[in-house]
Parts: sequence; C-alpha cells; structure tokens
Amino acid sequence: MFSNVLISALAFVVALGVLVAIHEFGHFWVARRVGIKVLRYSVGFGRALYTRRGRVDGTEFVLAAIPLGGYVKMLDEREAPVAPAERHRAFNAQPLAARTAVVVAGPVANFLLAVVAYWLVLMMGISGVAPLVGDPPAGSAAARAGFTDEDRIVAVDGVPVETWTDARIALLESSLGIDAPLEVTVETAAGELRTRRLDVTQDSMLKAEGDALAGLGFRAWWPDVEPVVGEVLEDGPELVLIRVQFAFTDE
Repeated sequence: MFSNVLISALAFVVALGVLVAIHEFGHFWVARRVGIKVLRYSVGFGRALYTRRGRVDGTEFVLAAIPLGGYVKMLDEREAPVAPAERHRAFNAQPLAARTAVVVAGPVANFLLAVVAYWLVLMMGISGVAPLVGDPPAGSAAARAGFTDEDRIVAVDGVPVETWTDARIALLESSLGIDAPLEVTVETAAGELRTRRLDVTQDSMLKAEGDALAGLGFRAWWPDVEPVVGEVLEDGPELVLIRVQFAFTDE
C-alpha cells in the first residue's frame, strides 16, 4: 500500500517536472531567438540543488528543491536597472509581437509535447484482449456457423480485426441493415484460416436480450485456470489470490 503511494507520488513529480521543463524551455527558446537576454532558467522553486552557467550569455540553469513549478527570468527594466548597452535585449524593450511570441511559447511547447506523446503511444500500440472465441452454446448462430473453442477472429466481411473490441464493432456494424450471412475469417487453434458464414438477421439481433453478440453465441475465450496461490499477506484478510493468464494482443 505504502509503496504504491510512493510510486504514484514519484511518478507525479517526474511528470510535473517534465511538463514544467518543456513549458519553460518554450519561453527560453523563443526569448533567445528574438534577442532577449535570459538570466535564469529554473525547473523548480526554492534552494538550488544544481546550477550550471551557460557560456553564451551566462544564463543560470537551475534545478531547484521544490519540483512544483519553474520560471524563466529575463532581463527587464521593470525588475532591475539595465545597462544602456544591454537595453535592447530587455524584455520590456521588445516590440509587442516578440513579447507575445515569448508568452505563448510555453503553452505551445506543452501542446507539441502532447502530440509527440500520443504519437509514441500509437507507435508502441494499444493493448487489448485478443478476439479468441469460446465454445459457443449448442444451437446458437455461432455454433451453427461452425465456430469452435479458441477460434481467433481475423476479419469480419473483409475488415481486419485485432482485438475483441474491434471484432465486436465490426460484427455489429456489418449486421446492420442486412439480412444475409456474414463472412467471418478465423484462425483455428491449429493455425488454419477458415471462413465461417454467420447467419445474422435483424430479428435475431433485436430479440437478443442484453448483449447482442452473446445472443448469437459469442463469448470470449477463457483459459482453464488452476487455483494457484499467488501471495500470502501477513496479517492480511483471509483471501486467496488467484493467478490468471489472459490472452492479449497489440494493435
């Protein structure tokens, strides 16, 4: 319990630190590009844990003790006197367009971070339950079509599917507005590709109670699970933890 809370807290701090660093880097990067002198780029507040001074303008890069924010401090006559030779590099001396660009650069940087993060998630794939069919009840539409235990649905009317969610959507969409058999391509437990002709009518779909696919005889395949104790908790409630194996796939 405590370890989970600690991990969640650390994950929150790391995530917030990344967001702050990217946000402030947007301000920093644009400020440098429009000619504003940056005095300090800090991730976090409070006492500095790490400080490095840049070679170009002597900018201080700081990692501070309280990771709940950050800031970029720029040369500004409203905060401290500025030497005449550097006045053209002060934030307040810049035209409106340049100051606006610096202000909006932080949110834009976070938006671009979100785009990159979602792209990485999609590149890695999304986990889902594999479309493995359990042994259908006798007399059901799935049984009449020849579906057997551990048939893996590969395509519905030519539309490829990767997960049970994909298969469910494809079966429901393909059955709308038609009263003709659906061609469902499956891979059997032996690895053979077969085409099952599923007899679906509007009446059968409308009369199905609850889950329409369950009414057709479809149910997810479930492995035979042995009652193996996974862990015994000292002074914990008298519960038996069962270790279960699921079939997952990536799309």
